[in-house]
Amino acid sequence: EKRTEQGAVLKTGKGLLRTALVYPNTYQTGMSSLGFQKVYTLINQLNSVACERVFLPDKKTGAPVPASEESGLPLHQFDIIFFSISFENDFIHIAQLLVQSGIPLRSSDRNHTHPLVIAGGVACFLNPQPIAPFIDCFLLGEAECLLKPFFDLFFDTPGSPLLTTIESSLPGAYVPSLHTANQSFQITVQYLETLKDTITTSCILTRNAAFKDLFLIEILKGCPHGCRFCSAGFIYRPPRVYPLENICTAIESASGRTDKIGLVSSAIADHPDIDSICSFAITRGFQLSFSSLRADLLNDNLVQALSRSKVKTATIAPEAGSERMRQTINKQITEPDILSAAQRLVEAGIMNLKLYFMIG
Repeated sequence: EKRTEQGAVLKTGKGLLRTALVYPNTYQTGMSSLGFQKVYTLINQLNSVACERVFLPDKKTGAPVPASEESGLPLHQFDIIFFSISFENDFIHIAQLLVQSGIPLRSSDRNHTHPLVIAGGVACFLNPQPIAPFIDCFLLGEAECLLKPFFDLFFDTPGSPLLTTIESSLPGAYVPSLHTANQSFQITVQYLETLKDTITTSCILTRNAAFKDLFLIEILKGCPHGCRFCSAGFIYRPPRVYPLENICTAIESASGRTDKIGLVSSAIADHPDIDSICSFAITRGFQLSFSSLRADLLNDNLVQALSRSKVKTATIAPEAGSERMRQTINKQITEPDILSAAQRLVEAGIMNLKLYFMIG
């Protein structure tokens, strides 16, 4: 079958467990999610499992039901549905997708003829309870810790006590139906202890994503700054960095696919080898872009990397309009930091500045 996207996978064959990885928003948004792409890669690496992508149907195309990007299979015909949820705003879309697919909304109303509905992602790390009635099982934590053990248990536990076995045997698994409202219990979110054996990059490149043909590479998980409004700084503690050699390997893997690399992190400039990362990418002919920059950590090497990559717009985040408010939310950058960063960027020919502010 002719594929229109670099890296898309269509696994066929008898005996495959068919799983739908669902991003509860549009294709454009979902394909820009590095976490979503990582889960897609990890599941398709398993021999007995096929993973296909499903997104919120585009109203403009008039798609009647949610269906796979790879095979066109309707969502309700999969064995397992995995929701990858990044934002609480998408909770309502979970209900929309289930209803459009003819799948009972509440977990208690489903039976063995319906797909098993699983959910994970950072929005679930924060608080899974708002959508607990609709989910058969949550996997709370980083996918590298959870997916293979989940499928091992799935294949080794035929019969009705599957979910009970999964929650009792797999740390990070949470089955809402096994708990009552007044019951006290604790689920421990699972994290990788080290990133030394891990690389997280785009697996599919497409011109239809928000970041067109941009090869995304995660260079750091978490953030050391602890701004009080930011969930990433609290979810991923302590911060962990990908080793320089892993990132260089990731950069080289983009050769021949695109000349654009996006470095992804909550705190790009906090990577101890950020200057070496930029130099390595630029000497190999790549253009670089960064998710955002801290004004107080913007050095000449980063500015030059942006300039040499012909970046037209740079993003910095004052968050609040006064020094007092920034102190209140623990955003430890000053007005001179912000003005100095703006001046450096403009002097380097980057004339468009995007500023993040919160109001309220």
